[in-house]
Amino acid sequence: MNGRRLGLVAAAAAALLVAGCATAPSGPDGGGGGPVTLKFQSLAFQEPSVAATKKIVDSWNAAHPDIHVDLTQGSWDAVHDQLVTQFQGGTAPDVIHDESADITGFARQGYLADLGPALSPTTRASIPDGVWQTVTVDGKTVAAPTLLQSYVVFANTALLAQAGVTPPTGATWTWDQLAAAARAATTATSKGLGWGLRQPTATVVSMGVNFGAQFFTGTGPATAVQIGDAELEVPRRIHDMAWVDKSLDQTSLTQSGSDVVKAFLDGRYAMIVAGSFAAQQIKAAAPAGFSWTVLPALAGASANQAANPQTLSVPADSKNVAQATQFIEYYLQAQNLAAVAQGEWLIPTSGAARTAVASATGGADGWAATLAGAEHLTTAPFQSVERYPQWKDQIATPALQRYLGNQIDLPTLRTQLTDGWKQVSR
Repeated sequence: MNGRRLGLVAAAAAALLVAGCATAPSGPDGGGGGPVTLKFQSLAFQEPSVAATKKIVDSWNAAHPDIHVDLTQGSWDAVHDQLVTQFQGGTAPDVIHDESADITGFARQGYLADLGPALSPTTRASIPDGVWQTVTVDGKTVAAPTLLQSYVVFANTALLAQAGVTPPTGATWTWDQLAAAARAATTATSKGLGWGLRQPTATVVSMGVNFGAQFFTGTGPATAVQIGDAELEVPRRIHDMAWVDKSLDQTSLTQSGSDVVKAFLDGRYAMIVAGSFAAQQIKAAAPAGFSWTVLPALAGASANQAANPQTLSVPADSKNVAQATQFIEYYLQAQNLAAVAQGEWLIPTSGAARTAVASATGGADGWAATLAGAEHLTTAPFQSVERYPQWKDQIATPALQRYLGNQIDLPTLRTQLTDGWKQVSR
């Protein structure tokens, strides 16, 4: 989803090779009467969420001896390319963990089953219609949405206090206030802000919604890129904090989120911007006495961010669509989804699961602000753009890296993003 791709399980690359199709079909999709084995490739990577996922699978298997789920570990870094190969070879796992922005192309190519007929009304009602829209392609429900990421500001409260900065207490605070706080907290030995933007596109596109950015217009073959002032506002502000104010560490812009979290814990930054999942690393690695918090949602014209949920899908050629959907619905049960969400430090898509997380955490360690971010998540501007992954990787990421590195100016960035879309959409 997106910045989330840090701290991946070391054995993931090898584990990817073992995912395959289900065996021994039965029930309405398979026509046989024997037991079923489903392959579930999970991309959970935080240690607590890996454990929570295993517990869900183990409890399912204990209660469903005729529908056994084999759990394998995948990697966010490799999932797209792996799925391309698996779909072409007919070896995709029966339950696919991915994100909504990545599955659109696969769905349009006919590789994903329509889960709509198999989903229960209870499951449908547990997740808002707007979130279901992120996994609806050509009128078909091609996945179940599970977890949502928001980008948040983490603050070292001691460094802010030393700088005379009072942390905001409202529901939101503005980008101008962030820039002012970063300037005030910058000293000879520490920067006011660090931001790991080695892979900047998802962050820029998602947070651009703060300023009404769209990035794309039209659908299908008529899709066109739109790069106006709104779409350039977030990279402009980040660039100016780094190169004009010099309150944002320029080096951090070339680093991963994990590297920047480590520097934050070392006291080199008063604040960092990262996906909410970074709280897990902060909580686990914070030194004794380290005081931190999650600040309210950043706002431009609004505090909205793009919703690009993690998803669970089923291949269209699976002989066990109904059984795989049953397992997905079990995964989505409030306590199960809450356990995975809490382990990943992400927002569960269902209100019941969010309530369960709030109850389990008491809102501590930034959970109150993280869960509050759910109200600001809206359909991503790239949601239905089939060639978005190619544009992101081949065009937008290198262009944004050059701009944030002060190697090109804003008009050149606009040109490269626009002309690059023409190249990948031919």
